[in-house]
Amino acid sequence: MGGGQAVPRYSRIVGELRRRIETGELAPGDRVPSTREITRQWGVAMATATKVLTELRREGLVHAVPGVGTVVTATTAAPSTPDAAPSPAPSARAARPGRSGTPARPGPPSGAPAGGPTGLTLARIVDAAVVVADAEGLTAVSMRRVAAELGVATMSLYRHVTDKDDLLVRMMDSAIAERPLPAEPPPGWRESMELAARQLWGLFRSHPWLAPALSLTRPQLITSALAYSEWVLEALHSRGLDDQSAFTAHLTLLNYIRGLAQNLETEREAEAQSGLDSEEWMDTQESAFRATLESGRYPGLARLTGTGYDLDLDGLFEFGLQRLLDGLAVLLDGNSPPGGRTGGTAGGALGPAGRTSGSAG
Repeated sequence: MGGGQAVPRYSRIVGELRRRIETGELAPGDRVPSTREITRQWGVAMATATKVLTELRREGLVHAVPGVGTVVTATTAAPSTPDAAPSPAPSARAARPGRSGTPARPGPPSGAPAGGPTGLTLARIVDAAVVVADAEGLTAVSMRRVAAELGVATMSLYRHVTDKDDLLVRMMDSAIAERPLPAEPPPGWRESMELAARQLWGLFRSHPWLAPALSLTRPQLITSALAYSEWVLEALHSRGLDDQSAFTAHLTLLNYIRGLAQNLETEREAEAQSGLDSEEWMDTQESAFRATLESGRYPGLARLTGTGYDLDLDGLFEFGLQRLLDGLAVLLDGNSPPGGRTGGTAGGALGPAGRTSGSAG
């Protein structure tokens, strides 16, 4: 890549938002556009939008507020309180609705310390950790970082969570609980499976860190995820599938969705390191790809260079989901037990708590 390469898209967006903040168009306490709003306004990938907010945080221009989003940081000095926290209290951050139209969460009453014993709760800690993970990835989450977001001492978090592993499980529990399954399932087994799978995919889309955090071989006890497991098992039991085969089918579907969703976090990390989104990166590789494909050794792939291929993860998810359900339909309509059951590790070693790894979907 030569020195005359165009400025990456995320840098241009950072510059625009920086200008709005410095000119007062976005005032302290105002919400800045979310990652989804950035993708819509500038037509960039989610990973690019995430990189934008990460850079603004690094410059100290914005910070995350649990339950509100990312808001402009106050640049003026705090009132003459010697021990004032370095970040503004939530009440100051939430003084008015954000420019996006979403009202900010009210802060504590005047005079109540935001990070004091009466202000710090488990829910606030988990919310803050999820906000950081959503914006910057799971590697950015630490007890120190979460405490800084809340304006409290790091040690105060340990009154509510045991350690980072405990916090991570609670984060996953909170994220999955955002999209509960309906009280009554659809009439057919396939419709039930589709609904659960699409909701899980939506969760992974909203929280890219969630798929890599879930473990298939060392399942975590995630209470809100049990409903997903039970939903799928009941849908398959209703068609007469035995317990072992139903749970194996459940894990197969879960791991398909989870495996595809891990690309979301991988892409975000790659963009953060390179400063290029996937489309920009492909542009830098196009000549090498074309030279290889034009050798004549890969005619099937070469044909795609003429027509192009739009890698759409949502479309890929839906295609694979339907093919998996097609296979399950054959199994459910047959009379003989399925071959190749996974008894061993995944199917046999997972007890009641183990179902939570195969929890969602």
